[in-house]
Formats: sequence, C-alpha cells, structure tokens
Amino acid sequence: MPDSKEIAVLASVQGAIATPAVLKVARGMSFFGEHSLGWLAVGAVGAAVDRERRKDWMVATGAVFAAHAASVVVKRVVRRTRPDHETVQVHVGTPSKLSFPSAHATSTTAAAVVYGALTGRRLSPMLVPPMLLSRMVLGVHYPSDVVAGSVLGAAIGGIVRRKLNGRKGSHGQQSGRSD
Repeated sequence: MPDSKEIAVLASVQGAIATPAVLKVARGMSFFGEHSLGWLAVGAVGAAVDRERRKDWMVATGAVFAAHAASVVVKRVVRRTRPDHETVQVHVGTPSKLSFPSAHATSTTAAAVVYGALTGRRLSPMLVPPMLLSRMVLGVHYPSDVVAGSVLGAAIGGIVRRKLNGRKGSHGQQSGRSD
C-alpha cells in the first residue's frame, strides 16, 4: 500500500496542473500509449519509411513491445492496486486495477531510448516527463509507479539501443546514433 507521501504528491500534482486543457491532452496521451499501440505504430512507420534500417526499426519496435509486456508481468506479480483515495480524482478508465509499474511509462521510455538511437535525437527529455506526469494527472498511478515504469523501460531500451549502436548498416554506417 502506498504511503501518505505518495498520495500527497499525487494530489499535489493534480491540484497544480489538472486543468481541463491538461486533462484533455493527458487523456489523448493515455489513448496513444494504451497497450503501447501508439509507439508500435511509430515503429511500424519508421520501418516503412527508413528502408535501409528496416530491420533495426523492427528490433526497436520489438523492444517497445517487450518493455510493455515486461511491465504487465511485473504488475501481475506485484498486484498493487491503483490510487483509491478521497484526495485523488480518477479522470480516465483503465484496462486493469493494477498500477505498479506504469506500462505507459515503461513503453514510452523504451520508445524514447530506442527510437532516439535510430533518429539521432534525444527523445527522452521530450517524451518521458509528459507521459509520467499525465499518468498522475489522470489519477491512475502513484509517483513510484511511473518512476519504476520509466526505469524498467530505460533498462530494456538501453540494452537494445546498445545492440543497435553496435550493428553496422549496409553502407558501413552505424545503424543507431548516440545522444
């Protein structure tokens, strides 16, 4: 069971930024990240557009799926329930009552790490904090849920990123770039 500090942080985040506009964006992010489908679609587009590195995009997309699957396994082992406190408002439905770790945080972080390797962009600072905050704004995750999910996604993404960075492309170039 989460301690009162986590509930206080969650309620504070909601109180500080849960405006109607922010809630609308957070719901859109929730829909995009559900079952990692939005990130899988991004990987499919990358594979379709970047034909020279299609295999790398497929490996990266597989890493995003694997990260999501790992978070689901951990959820089923830990069995921590979602926030249920009078100071926390829930603003979106969820496919399960389990919260630890956040699958949205896991797949988003993994996607930022591996897709960043393929695009040569530092995607984590742009993608990860908004997704983590959105899960708390919506009232479906505790702070430790999103942090743990992000750590899990970074670990899986980092392992695959190292493999992508170590592979040579068909023209002798690195298939992935470092940030």
